[in-house]
Amino acid sequence: MLSSFFFLAETTGDVADAGKAVALALGIGLGSLGAGIGIGNIFGSMIQAVARQPELRGELQGIQWLGFALTEAVVFYGLIGGLLAYVLI
Repeated sequence: MLSSFFFLAETTGDVADAGKAVALALGIGLGSLGAGIGIGNIFGSMIQAVARQPELRGELQGIQWLGFALTEAVVFYGLIGGLLAYVLI
């Protein structure tokens, strides 16, 4: 009875670390997936807007790059948040 308790206690730490690693990978992967979808949406909308009104291209381009930068920042927030959760939990 006592030996099975120690065996369970030894595997619990490894399983918890593996679970944290899987959660970290899923968090970063889903954050990247969301940013990829957002960036595709931004550039697709830009192409449609310029095709409809080419004279607004210069005005829309600044908004496009701002949206790109903010969407890309989400990936870094997910990365840092996931790493902090992995280390602190």
